[in-house]
Amino acid sequence: MRPKSSSLTLITLLAFLWASLITCQAQSVDLVSQNTALQYIPKAVATSLEKSQIPTEAISISVVEIAPGRPGKITAKTEVDWRSKQAMNPASTMKLLTTLTGLDVLGPQYRWRTNVYTDGLIRQGTLKGNLYLQGTGDPKLVPEEMVKMMKALQNLGIQKIDGNLFFDRSAYAPNIMEHNTIDGESLRAYNVPPDPLLYAFRTLSFQLGKSRTADFIDISYTPPLSQLKVINQMQLVDQSCDSWKSNIRFNLDPEGGIVNTNQLLTAQFSGSFPNSCKGVNYNVVALDANTFLTQGFAAAWELAGGTWAQAPTGKSASVPLASRLLLQFEGISLADDVQDINKYSNNVMARQLMLTLALEKMGKPATTENGELVIQSWLKGLGLQFPELVIENGSGLSRNEAISAEHLTQLLVAARNLSVADTFYNSLPIAGTDGTMRNRLMAHLRKFLYSKKKPEARIKTGSLADVRAISGYVMSKSGKMYAVTSFINHPNAWRGLEAHDQLLAWLLNDGPEPKHAR
Repeated sequence: MRPKSSSLTLITLLAFLWASLITCQAQSVDLVSQNTALQYIPKAVATSLEKSQIPTEAISISVVEIAPGRPGKITAKTEVDWRSKQAMNPASTMKLLTTLTGLDVLGPQYRWRTNVYTDGLIRQGTLKGNLYLQGTGDPKLVPEEMVKMMKALQNLGIQKIDGNLFFDRSAYAPNIMEHNTIDGESLRAYNVPPDPLLYAFRTLSFQLGKSRTADFIDISYTPPLSQLKVINQMQLVDQSCDSWKSNIRFNLDPEGGIVNTNQLLTAQFSGSFPNSCKGVNYNVVALDANTFLTQGFAAAWELAGGTWAQAPTGKSASVPLASRLLLQFEGISLADDVQDINKYSNNVMARQLMLTLALEKMGKPATTENGELVIQSWLKGLGLQFPELVIENGSGLSRNEAISAEHLTQLLVAARNLSVADTFYNSLPIAGTDGTMRNRLMAHLRKFLYSKKKPEARIKTGSLADVRAISGYVMSKSGKMYAVTSFINHPNAWRGLEAHDQLLAWLLNDGPEPKHAR
């Protein structure tokens, strides 16, 4: 019989050996994990991630080569698959799903309608009665379109309006129009809530710049409002234009929540403005929807030469049953709207497109829940199943929306088989040319300046705090087409732009070719 001390020593030794074995296995797994990461992530991308302190577990990549197949069908071959099945926050790349569904379900030539009713009569150039505006969610009812509406009203023989304005927003459920934000920045233009009668994105855009004739700051604004006065108390300073906004103080008096929608508004600017700034935009959402639309409509009518018996005080109301339709005004086509949504990542336009899907297919009032049902039904009709998909508003301005890189790439592949394929493709930002990709990949693209075949990247971008995303198509230097999606979800995601650019540059150079193998 061994002494107790010997037994304890043996047990201790065995325990130590077992712990060492576990440690070695863990280290082995870690090494395999890193090797796998290098195997599936292009070297330049992996190097950029390491430099930016973004772990490989925080990125997903899906690259598929798209090639023509039998007539009407395409084939797809997976080239890169790194954590592509993982549900991730896609930020604004979620707009690809919303816009493609909209184009295919509603058609590129679909147009929103803004109906104008009256409870009065037109006599000797005067409309004696009220105007009722009933919206269906036109996302781009901008000043240029309002000018056309005013002309159409005048073509009916109206020169003077002796009545008030009423706004019918029954197309949307009331909770849809509540001003909820994910970052508390309620005055920022990207946070504008949906509105069936959305005018000029409900955003006042001030243009600031040094006067050409004197040391003075010129301030203009759009859209025109009937009761807005600008007070300019800013001073020119000799500074760079990089941080021009930080020294500007803006005040609107009175602010939102105004009871009287036609009262005088004062926009006051003070502080300093760099004389090196050639022209910048200061955008603010500072008025309630009724005041903004009332004063915008009134100004447009007056600029068109129309008059009022008395200034209107616009109010919310349903169109009375006894009223008659004066005008059905149609906005620009959906194809043109989708260009704005994807190239410039307009959040409220994307949200209103999703609500339009609900309105057209399931009736009013439109809800995001019904919009999601329409999108899910459309996906099912294409034979696409995305069980991880979470849609909150269809714009990507959400902490809850989710999709996998694999499935968003799958959507891009499916798009090539649809009749709207080219319209969808042309709506995406072109690297080095326009939209949110205007200043991306410039150095890489210059390498192909004198090439007969110029490669191209059409990429939708997405960004939130802790999120960077890209998704779209790359035409390589040899003419191959790739569908690519990559998400980074990490506190250092803001540093990931270079990694995504490296991925796109790799594809422009035919990265997956054997000579460039990982």
